[in-house]
Amino acid sequence: MSKVILVTGAGRGLGTDIAREALGAGHQVVATGRRPAEVEKTLGGPQDNLLVAKLDVTSLEDAEAAAQAAVDRFGRIDVLINNAGNLFTGYFEEISPAQMRRQFETNLFGPMNVTRAVLPIMRKQRAGHVITVTSTAGLVGMEFTSAYAASKFAEEGWMESLHYDVEPYNIHTTVVEPGYFRTELLVDGSTIWPELSIDDYAPRIEGMKSMNGRQPGDPAKLARALLTITGQDTPLQRFVAGADAIEATEAKAKELLAQAEASRELGDNLAYDDTHA
Repeated sequence: MSKVILVTGAGRGLGTDIAREALGAGHQVVATGRRPAEVEKTLGGPQDNLLVAKLDVTSLEDAEAAAQAAVDRFGRIDVLINNAGNLFTGYFEEISPAQMRRQFETNLFGPMNVTRAVLPIMRKQRAGHVITVTSTAGLVGMEFTSAYAASKFAEEGWMESLHYDVEPYNIHTTVVEPGYFRTELLVDGSTIWPELSIDDYAPRIEGMKSMNGRQPGDPAKLARALLTITGQDTPLQRFVAGADAIEATEAKAKELLAQAEASRELGDNLAYDDTHA
């Protein structure tokens, strides 16, 4: 069945693949980005099932305008795919406080803005699906990604809690945790390098710069998988995407269980004891 799908960050990378796959599958697509003319050109020009809207996710006003444009054109919004994001890479000491805040503005408050604009529409419909692309870095902390991982861990907690907020209104949520995919996240414009420089870290950061284009995951296949999830009667609440992501998640789950067991003796004895008050 055809759906109205709003995609953020549709001008490049995974967002472009999602929009293309959705159009090819007969869906009505609201493709958004900061430069709408470039988004439309990337997707092959004007199409009956395509609405291109300007959206800087850090602007609540842009988000509200894009959501309203979607309803004006197609009458509803069935699926929101929060895809837009960027990567402030580097070791914690090299990332300035201003860069850390900007990372959160895009990766956390950005999808919150768009979701805040779309949820009233979905609640009125008593139907909808919010999909947010986080990262394996939202489950597993990694070297030289302290800002990115922090924003993605926060995104995970927000989405996991949002599930319970909106479930009574027949609104589904899905968190997508990709591993390494060739999504242009590591190209200039999507990746921001540290403002500060510390000699001790310099040799270690060069390895990150060499990874672009060599990630194992195919973003077109990931886009098709996301569309499959939008068609599920009971969509996955969490989609761990890619063999590397599954392996890392399994390792993290085992580590958490081991830490919980190691904490048992101390943790089981923390209840309040009024005999020592």
